[in-house]
Order: sequence, then structure tokens, then C-alpha cells
Amino acid sequence: MNSIRILCRDISKTFSGKSVFKNVNFELSDFQSLCITGRNGSGKSTLIKIISGLIHPSKGKIVYEIEGNELPKESWFEKTGLISPYINLYEELSGYENLDFFYRLRSRDDGKDKINGLLEAVGLKGKGNELLKNYSSGMKQRLKLAFSVLHDPDILVMDEPRMNLDSAGIEIMNEIALRQKERGMLIIATNDEEDQRLCEKFLNIQDFVN
Repeated sequence: MNSIRILCRDISKTFSGKSVFKNVNFELSDFQSLCITGRNGSGKSTLIKIISGLIHPSKGKIVYEIEGNELPKESWFEKTGLISPYINLYEELSGYENLDFFYRLRSRDDGKDKINGLLEAVGLKGKGNELLKNYSSGMKQRLKLAFSVLHDPDILVMDEPRMNLDSAGIEIMNEIALRQKERGMLIIATNDEEDQRLCEKFLNIQDFVN
């Protein structure tokens, strides 16, 4: 894996003229993990979306560096995996078809073995051919876990990752997070104390709210 770094420089975000947070700064490098905390509605998910490139900051800049060189924003998705409540998969496709569709967007290789292995890893073995619309909320969250690591991302971003998961699902989520720390970078937005133990660095978004 190439050396990778994320720099958050004086990030501010406003919606309809109302400030969400101001002047957020942090730096994260290989094998480091960051936990973003703060009360509900304080801006955790907004910052996650900015870090992932889903929305733009109102001020400031997020920089991805590979071997010291800035990575173009259009290439961020190649390095980043995301699990969040606002990621929507295709209800009319099966679990397997969802993963296969997104795998083919990134690779021309046959992803059958990779996809089946991930389905088994997240506890969905034998469920891959069922339509997503027939999945329970917990099964959908497990599929999102598989989706987030489908391309072996250098950076794994998790926004409230234990949502809708039972105890077995939470254990799977923890295993994925721990493996990510061994191979790349981990960012989690959560107020759960158990999830916070996965991280070494912390950022309370409320420190940047006026």
C-alpha cells in the first residue's frame, strides 16, 4: 500500500446561512484511526460526507495525499470505503447483484469469489440471491459492511456503523474495523463508547460549533 495521508484544513460548513461547524482541523496518516464524536445533530455526518467527498465544505479544504502528492478529488472514491445510514443500495436487486454491480464499476475482473467470501464474512451466506427489499434492516446493514470493503479501501469511513446490528453483527463490524487498522486508515463517527475504543485519535465536533 502506498503511503496515504488526509489533511483537514480549516473546514467550515453552513446550510442556508446557518453555521454547522467552523475551522475543523486534523491530520491522519497510515494505520491511524480517528473517532468523530458529538451529540446528535451536531454535524458528525456532515463532516463524514465532506471527508468522503460527497459534499463540499463552505470554507477550507480536504487534501488526500499519496506518497506526498495530492490526489485529485475525482479519485478519492478509489481509496475510500464508506458505510453510513445515507448509503442506499438497490432494493430490486439481490444482495449478490448489488455487490456485483459495484464491483464491476471498479474492476473488469470476475468478483464472484470475492463477493461470496464477503457475504459469508458478514453472515449473509445463503442469502445472496434474496432481493434486498426482502432483507431485514440488520441484513441490509451487514450488506453495507460488505459493500464498504468490497474494493479493499485504504481508508474506511464508518458513520454510526452498528445501527440496526445485533450482537453478532456488531462483532462482525468490530472485526472489519480491526482488520482495517492493520492495513490502512479508519475513521468512525459515533457516540458509542465501545466503538470509540477502536480509535486512537478523537475529534469532538461540538468543539467547533458556535
